[in-house]
Amino acid sequence: MDGRISGGRQVSAVRAWSFTAAMAAVARLPLIGFLLLIAAGGLVWGGWQMIALPMLWLLPALYTRAVLPDALPGRAVRPDDEPELAALVRDMAERTGFGAPLLVRIVPEPAVLTYRVRIGGGHAYALLLGLPLVRALSATHLAAVIAHELAHERHFDDRRTRALLAARVALAERLEGRLRPLAPLAAPLLRATQPWPWQEELAADAEAARVVGGDAAREAVERVAVIDAAFDGIAQDWVEDLVEEGSYPVDLYEAFDLALQDPLVRARAAREDAEEEALDVYATATHPPTAVRTAALPHTGTGTGTGTSTSTSTSTSAAYGSAPLVLRDAEVVVEWCVQRLACADGPGGTLQAGGGGGALRPEDLKPVRLLQLDADRFRLPADGGHRAEALAAATGQSSPTGALRAALDAVADGDWYGLARRMRPRLRWLPAAVRRSLGCQVLASAMGAALVPLLLEAGWSCTSRWMSTVLTAPDGMVVDLYEVLVTAVDGGDPAPVHALLDKSGTEKAERA
Repeated sequence: MDGRISGGRQVSAVRAWSFTAAMAAVARLPLIGFLLLIAAGGLVWGGWQMIALPMLWLLPALYTRAVLPDALPGRAVRPDDEPELAALVRDMAERTGFGAPLLVRIVPEPAVLTYRVRIGGGHAYALLLGLPLVRALSATHLAAVIAHELAHERHFDDRRTRALLAARVALAERLEGRLRPLAPLAAPLLRATQPWPWQEELAADAEAARVVGGDAAREAVERVAVIDAAFDGIAQDWVEDLVEEGSYPVDLYEAFDLALQDPLVRARAAREDAEEEALDVYATATHPPTAVRTAALPHTGTGTGTGTSTSTSTSTSAAYGSAPLVLRDAEVVVEWCVQRLACADGPGGTLQAGGGGGALRPEDLKPVRLLQLDADRFRLPADGGHRAEALAAATGQSSPTGALRAALDAVADGDWYGLARRMRPRLRWLPAAVRRSLGCQVLASAMGAALVPLLLEAGWSCTSRWMSTVLTAPDGMVVDLYEVLVTAVDGGDPAPVHALLDKSGTEKAERA
């Protein structure tokens, strides 16, 4: 890393380290304040125990961190077991000039991550590859993703960058709770330093484009964003719902692969990805928006071979093709990943060192097949009944139709945000800049949950096997209810929703 921040502007090492120190200090203000309070109490009352007890409390954690080895997340991929994947990773390492020892491990979520690990007396790197990406991406797009990650370590792995990024992550974590007393100090620091990781991401994208071609790199960025949003919004819900019932989906990845083939699912995931990016009011995101990344990549079809001594142009697409890379030990890997997801400590737990243990064991859960269940069991949103009940309670109406009409009246009067906050009291704890957007989504989702059963009863049908928010009318018209409802709430115009509600009543009467 050469010290450049946005627009290529040079940033001195002193300035970079100053930002890092400031973010680290702000992130640790609660702990510092607690320790100072304990120390002051010990000095005033003469109780040395007040100073010693916090240190004794911290000693186990410090010992564990210093002595015990870090547990590597994921399942190891050995070259002899998966020679095709090993060859692809080795080729990308050569093309990017990455010469350090590299361990490849499969994780259940659609993540790609590279980080340093201790092995014996030396260091190596672990490359975590998410199974959903390995299954859904073509080999060429997977190569682009791997090249991007290796470029991070090859070109930006210096102490200054690692310290700054770690300080940003630690500070961002302090803004996740309901109370955010550090926000006035944290937000300016995060905004000032966000161009640093963004530039690094764009530079890694450019390296991937150099290796595999601009078009392949761009498509990989787009597809990874969609897969990530879809897995978080669909597959994770499937697992959580079934685990609550004492079972887990053995065909989770098979069902998810089928869902990704649905253009409506992909469109929904892309929309959710864009909505999440727009809500980053504290500038905690380490990646630029997907649209920014894809716009920065060149329109070139092939890579330029190795980045070291060879100048021969090579088409990575021709070398790896457009089909996904098939794992030879796929059945065992899938079983391991599904069980790890079902028994994880919580969201993302399997990507943490030593994570994924959880209280549950695979033998505590009954294996079921998603694709053999009734479609309504895994058609999203899965909590539609709860949302419809919340709307009825917030409006004081006993029927779905009455609740919908009351909500539409609130939209017409401009009082809809109060209705959304009654359904989701936590909105008041969110930053002011995102309350309206999230409140709009909350109300639109609840109205959709109440409207869908009425339309289905009137003869409409679900357009997608995987979603309940896109319906087909008896005359063949396809309506994305969520889009219609969000537009109506945000624009204060309930007329289109009134028309759908009236239409459902008319069609129901005609069918009767």
